[in-house]
Amino acid sequence: MSMEERAAQFSPFAALTGHDEEIEEAARYTDERLELTDDRIEKLEEKLEVVRENLGSKKEVTFTYFKADERKAGGEYVKVKGCVKKIDTYLGRIVFSDKSFIQIADIYDIEF
Repeated sequence: MSMEERAAQFSPFAALTGHDEEIEEAARYTDERLELTDDRIEKLEEKLEVVRENLGSKKEVTFTYFKADERKAGGEYVKVKGCVKKIDTYLGRIVFSDKSFIQIADIYDIEF
């Protein structure tokens, strides 16, 4: 038996394919969604009104919002900056000039 054939006998057993990926996924950290206080909600509503008043101005606004993780519980807080094209109250979202959007319910902070 050649050395290569002999070494192949002792190669790792692949029965647990994907096991390492599952371990990494389980160890990956996600943030919990923060509960907004009544005061914070009121301030966000005031800031949204300022955004609404400046809709045609092409002024950039920065939103911090909660983006849910697609694979596990939790998610992360993300900042996005852009020009708001419209506030769609029917679908509950902020639409940017590049046609991307975020849900109003996910917003944590607004900066001008």
